[in-house]
Amino acid sequence: MATQRYSVTPHPIETLLTWVKSGEIAIPEIQRPFVWDATKVRNLLDSLYQGYPVGYLIAWRNPSVRLKDGSTSSGKRILIDGQQRVTALMAALLGREVLTKDYETVRIRIAFQPVEEKFEVSNPAIQKDGAWIPDLADVFSPEASLTKLTRDYVARNPEVDQDAVSIVLERVRKIINNHVGFIELAEDLDIETVTEIFIRVNSAGASLSQADFAMSKIAANDTYGGNTLRKAIDYFCHLAVAPEFLPRIEKGDKAFAASEFFPKMRWLKDVNDDLYDPSYTDMLRVAFTSEFRRGKLQDLVALLSGRNFETKRYEEAVAEDAFAKLKTGVLNFINKTHFDRLTMILRSAGFITSKLIRSQNAINFAYILYLRGRSEGMPAADIERLVRRWYVMSLLRGRYSGSPETTFDFDIRQIETQGLAKYTEAVIEAELPESFWTTLLPQEMDTSSGSSPYFLVYQAAQAKLGDLGFLSRDITVWDLLLNRSDVHHVYPRNHLKSQGMTRGRYNQIANFVLAQSEINIGIGDRAPEIYFEEIANQCNGGPKKHGGITDLDELRANLAMSCLPESLLSGDTPDYGEFLDTRRKLMAQKIKTYFEGL
Repeated sequence: MATQRYSVTPHPIETLLTWVKSGEIAIPEIQRPFVWDATKVRNLLDSLYQGYPVGYLIAWRNPSVRLKDGSTSSGKRILIDGQQRVTALMAALLGREVLTKDYETVRIRIAFQPVEEKFEVSNPAIQKDGAWIPDLADVFSPEASLTKLTRDYVARNPEVDQDAVSIVLERVRKIINNHVGFIELAEDLDIETVTEIFIRVNSAGASLSQADFAMSKIAANDTYGGNTLRKAIDYFCHLAVAPEFLPRIEKGDKAFAASEFFPKMRWLKDVNDDLYDPSYTDMLRVAFTSEFRRGKLQDLVALLSGRNFETKRYEEAVAEDAFAKLKTGVLNFINKTHFDRLTMILRSAGFITSKLIRSQNAINFAYILYLRGRSEGMPAADIERLVRRWYVMSLLRGRYSGSPETTFDFDIRQIETQGLAKYTEAVIEAELPESFWTTLLPQEMDTSSGSSPYFLVYQAAQAKLGDLGFLSRDITVWDLLLNRSDVHHVYPRNHLKSQGMTRGRYNQIANFVLAQSEINIGIGDRAPEIYFEEIANQCNGGPKKHGGITDLDELRANLAMSCLPESLLSGDTPDYGEFLDTRRKLMAQKIKTYFEGL
């Protein structure tokens, strides 16, 4: 029979709140800001008042850590499910402020109507209405006197029965005597097991990632600056998306504003670049992998807990070292020079807009390579070339699309063993042989997904190579991507639909070109043999119908830029299937030419 790896104990809410206040239970802020709206807080209190169950709380005890003097420190309990409920109770009953998803500090006030025994979110009308107690925190204040509360209420509402109000208020105060099931998980459980338990017990079935657990370990640590480090990660990711948030940190979190992290992220206030907007998971991956030379975040969780992988024991020195290294990794990540260089390298590879970015993990590993190259003192030009080529290779081969952590771990360990330049060049050569360009890539481009990595890389290639838009005399693909462009169907969609073709067939990426809107609109649903004849005619003195090109050589060059066969001009329009086959090969060759120039 399997050993039970957890305990289930009912505890009064009052006890749980006391544990949170004293730090016995750490709220790791896995979900970080409080995301419940005030009506959910009201509903929770009403459920407790009615005596309904409100679910289990799940805590995972930190492993006991061996201290430097040889003694052992018993680990804190970390609350991994129930944060929103506990935070709601602290806010409503104890008057604690909460941090909203917009990172604003607010008070949630729940009002109570003793006669109707009704809870409501407090508002200006309720605050003026004497029939309501506008803030329940007043009832639960340690200084509150039930006698005085009753007397004051009856003074405002002389028609009510004093004894009845007293009984109801006493019932409300007893909410904190209600018991909640408290599941405590064994300290030696691995993350995968804890995650599985969380998903099975949590009726919402929300998934917790390794990064969530890492953030819980960071936030729950007050010995090595964990909470400040957690804020640095959170705030940077928020500022990257909403730079206007910076003054709020300055005013609302003066302790963090005075930390060493805040000055190093001030530069984000003037940035409106969305090429790389990292999440906390992205930042943890990069900071951890670049500093620890490991790729699995479960290892970070273990190290932050003090696990010595050799002795299998938990030691304070290991935890201290892990926090120091992670801090270095975070500071390297948020460094303006490093961050700017990464986005500059992506742009120099033709990825000039977030519309071309689909794989955050490919960017994450590109950043790891950049930081690794810098730490090794590699010349800047060599780092740039290496990062560009690796990033594009990883997109074309979907290197980080399956099990990114496993691949991160494998790649960084191989780099550690073989050396950065040697390993990356060997992988690129193995992943992109000649047969990839001539056979595999054209086959892979048989897709109708406009967000396919092959079409995104193709557009980046066109931008990098300075190609003009389809039938444009002066407007480049670079301009079209940064401003406004249409994805034009070379064989128009309605023309193909009229032949009974399905969406997956007429929307093939090999049927797409980037064009100015007016050119796309001008062509409309004309069959290719018709509009290509019109284009040829305008290069022989005929009326200008599609774009501004009037020279035949210029037209041929333009078609070549868009990987379109010249045979389209001859009036002998190829069969659609034949056209797709031909164009996929031409597109693959363009990507090859582009890649070789990176």
